[in-house]
Amino acid sequence: MSLPIVHYNHPVLRKKGEKVAAFDAALARLAGDMIETMHAANGIGLAAQQIGRALQLCVLDLRRADPDFTWELDGAKPPLDLFMPMTVANPKITVVRGTDELVYEEGCLSFPQIHGDVVRPDEITVHFQDERSVPHVLRCDGLLSRCVQHEADHLNGVLFIDRMEKQVRATINDAVKALAKETREAAKL
Repeated sequence: MSLPIVHYNHPVLRKKGEKVAAFDAALARLAGDMIETMHAANGIGLAAQQIGRALQLCVLDLRRADPDFTWELDGAKPPLDLFMPMTVANPKITVVRGTDELVYEEGCLSFPQIHGDVVRPDEITVHFQDERSVPHVLRCDGLLSRCVQHEADHLNGVLFIDRMEKQVRATINDAVKALAKETREAAKL
């Protein structure tokens, strides 16, 4: 079931998610609904905060993206089709020592039509659990790394606009303010 996506300035987007403790049928259903919602919105990632839930849970699917990234999942390199879409619960990210920081234009389903350059470390390792509580280790770079970092930020109440340099943020300020106003007005209905 596709869920409504909350937009910026909804308060839940600033909430740090609670650690996922119950890996049950309800969590699997929620993850499935989030994947459906992400696909319906043509996204590559979606955090629980974006559907109004403050949880340490996000979903990713980069099968349609240019595979300009590398990955190693649990010590192997399985085809993307074998593990995407993927559910990520309780992620812990470590930046790979010596990795470059790269600039890339990011967008966000909670900020429709708003994009801006964000600097992030290129290569990371992330420890997480899937929707069945199975622990995994993913090492990745490129777009996959950026997507994981963007969604993990959501889980901690951090938005991609917070990571933008002042000059970049200034170019989208009017659009962000208009979206915030739209969100406030919609909440009054």
